[in-house]
Amino acid sequence: MLAMGLALGCATQAQAENAAPAQRAATDAQTDIIVTGAARAERRFDVSYAVNSLGQDEVAKIAPKNFADLLGTVPGIHVEATGGEVQNITRVRGIPTDRGYLIFQQDGLPLYHEIDGVFFNSGEGMNRYDLMSERVEVVRGGPAPIYASSAAAVANTITISGKEQAAGKAQITLGDTGLYRLDAMQSGPLGNRTYYAVGGFIRQHDGYRDSGFPSDKGGQIRANIKHDFDNGFIKATVTYVNDHNVFYLPIPVADPRNPATSLNPYIDYFNGTMNSPSLRNVVIKYRDGAGVTQSLTRDLADGRHMRFFNAGLQYQGDFDGWLVSSKLGVTKGKSSFDAFYSTTNPADATTFANSYLAAAQTAFGAVTPVARMGYALAGSNGLTAYNPASASGLVMSGQYRAVESKFYSVQGDLGVTRKFDTRLGSHDLRAGVYASFYGNTNFTVYQDMLIEVSGKPRTLDLVAYSAAGAVLGSVTQNGVLRYGTTLANAKADARMIALYANDTWDITDGLRVDAGIRREWYGYTGFATNTTAADLGDATTLADNAVRSLNATTVNQKLNPSATNWTVGANYDFSRHLGAYARVSNLEVPPQMGVVAAINPTIIKTKARQLELGVKASFGKNYLYVTGFYTKFDPFNASFVAFNPATGRNDQSVPFIGQAVAKGIEIDGSVVPVSWFALNGSITLADPQYRNLVNSSGADPSAVNGRQIIREPKFFGNLRPTVNFDLGKGNVELYGRYEWVGRRYVDLYNLTALPAYQTLGAGATLNWGAWRVQLVGDNLTNAKGLTEGNPRTDQLAGQGASNAIYGRPLFGRNVRLVVGLSW
Repeated sequence: MLAMGLALGCATQAQAENAAPAQRAATDAQTDIIVTGAARAERRFDVSYAVNSLGQDEVAKIAPKNFADLLGTVPGIHVEATGGEVQNITRVRGIPTDRGYLIFQQDGLPLYHEIDGVFFNSGEGMNRYDLMSERVEVVRGGPAPIYASSAAAVANTITISGKEQAAGKAQITLGDTGLYRLDAMQSGPLGNRTYYAVGGFIRQHDGYRDSGFPSDKGGQIRANIKHDFDNGFIKATVTYVNDHNVFYLPIPVADPRNPATSLNPYIDYFNGTMNSPSLRNVVIKYRDGAGVTQSLTRDLADGRHMRFFNAGLQYQGDFDGWLVSSKLGVTKGKSSFDAFYSTTNPADATTFANSYLAAAQTAFGAVTPVARMGYALAGSNGLTAYNPASASGLVMSGQYRAVESKFYSVQGDLGVTRKFDTRLGSHDLRAGVYASFYGNTNFTVYQDMLIEVSGKPRTLDLVAYSAAGAVLGSVTQNGVLRYGTTLANAKADARMIALYANDTWDITDGLRVDAGIRREWYGYTGFATNTTAADLGDATTLADNAVRSLNATTVNQKLNPSATNWTVGANYDFSRHLGAYARVSNLEVPPQMGVVAAINPTIIKTKARQLELGVKASFGKNYLYVTGFYTKFDPFNASFVAFNPATGRNDQSVPFIGQAVAKGIEIDGSVVPVSWFALNGSITLADPQYRNLVNSSGADPSAVNGRQIIREPKFFGNLRPTVNFDLGKGNVELYGRYEWVGRRYVDLYNLTALPAYQTLGAGATLNWGAWRVQLVGDNLTNAKGLTEGNPRTDQLAGQGASNAIYGRPLFGRNVRLVVGLSW
């Protein structure tokens, strides 16, 4: 479709070029300029790798719900944007990790060096899009591993800088999900060749799902001051984020006793969640290293509370053809995390109760026999009975997770670029050094809760009764099924240095070859406190019988990994409109810093060989980029941490080591056949597979080989048509967004599928002078689709059904109104 449209668009463009050469020049001047992955700024068409640049106008039409939703419009990137505002899943070209080795940067530097911190990621966990974002450049493959550590892709947010002309923008966003958001930005001159820009947002949001409390509250502010010299500039930047974001976890959507029976009457598919006001005053117990029982009181409404400050300094100067560029960033912050995680499938209430009968008889029946088990609302001392048979007949458990982490990250880059001519063409050589010092603390404690199967569920107690109905004891205590099932107290610090170089060799006007190398050295030190199980001694409950407890011993660890990344690419332009390129890259991802702050981690360096072959066509506003890719991970670490339903522990790794292969084609195009219509879109076809996995804990890896990689579709994409016309003194844009995602699987053996789905969104914008009014809606048809599955328990055995009965559903139909003013 895009190819046919491009042909039509090119024909129309050719007519326009013959009729109006001056207009052609003006159109060509609008070509995207790319700075990410290149020695210096270049046209998108000229580079020999796959890259997209998303500017403010395009982002406004996409109207993403979160950063991941924005990245999902880019070919090759599959996202699961159903977790809420932040901490969603991004997977690049079938790469089988939750981040896809996608490194986020702000003006060319990460805010935190590693991909993941302790229950936060340095991507959209720390980066937020607002009016201070001029554009987002997304590089897939190509030179990404040369310009960033552990990078198969880079998403670089370029922030606005002030100019001679003062300018500003403000907008209010209102949503039918209880969204209230204010964005603002102001920039301009401060004095002679000195400029400023400042902006950010504040937001309150009830949420896409009804938790019984606000989902998102907080905001961000970014500012910079830039001074221009005759040969360059210096720029100082600051970023401050203070934001609460509730995490949406999977919900059960069908009865495991009969998967054909929907649980929608009890927990709504589109706005139901296991988050609940009942979890706003949770008491968590564990035992410290001195043998003293400790209690924490946590509030689920705090969600993921990210607080950090980043200060940066950038310099660029041209000294007689020697381009010197340096960047420095310092980040210090704290992350508090409260979330209620899905664990096992819902269970038949009678079966679940009977499974504890023997233990209850032993614990509570020494004097008066236990006659039966029954349910009561938590905290009622067994007096307010709850009958599951009056609802779904099911009960379920979930895991409350509380995490505290302090973190820091200092990162700097110094590079020198020089262009020089030889008899065999010109070379643009860049060499540099990157270094970082970073670390974090980690205090983690989980406990299991017993709840009803319902949206905003109440917590339950499972009570032992005598024949006379007297309460003899309780399996649970105030809704707690097991206290302190997982406990960690750890700290890690790291240092790293990287040397890199890249040469772009223009052999002829149309032929370019580039090659780069990056060598990295790391040093990790850390500790983790050992834990044991302890009975806290409360004879009235079983909930405290095996609580994880810190002991007086720690495991001190050091690790000094290294990595070597390289890339070689060639580009040939047949004309200023048609070209082709090829590239091979080597990516090595060393074990992350967290391995020295863990007990018995799986330590392995992941290696990937990436091949790319692309063709490209660009005619004014019409373009088509087609890229074939092949990535082989050898070795690949597919290990994961599994939930133990018998103990509630969630800190023991299941090792799977082997290979993974992802091959496919991604298509990115824009067709503008007439001035009032445009069609943009991206399509990705892939075949991601596991190969030669080995497991040392008894699982059979042979049946995994050749299976589709967990949660990776073979076919996904989007089409985004736009119609615009004048209305009086204003302009109207009408646009749509059709998206599709193919079938995926929740488990290694492909036993349980996440069915394919399609969604439809649409919007309209009225531009009237300095005013802009936008109305946009997502998932207008209330299409159903599941993401994620239930990864705590289903990665090995699936969910006991051919199609998923547990997952994180798409958000239902929602509408937002945006009113903006520019000056």
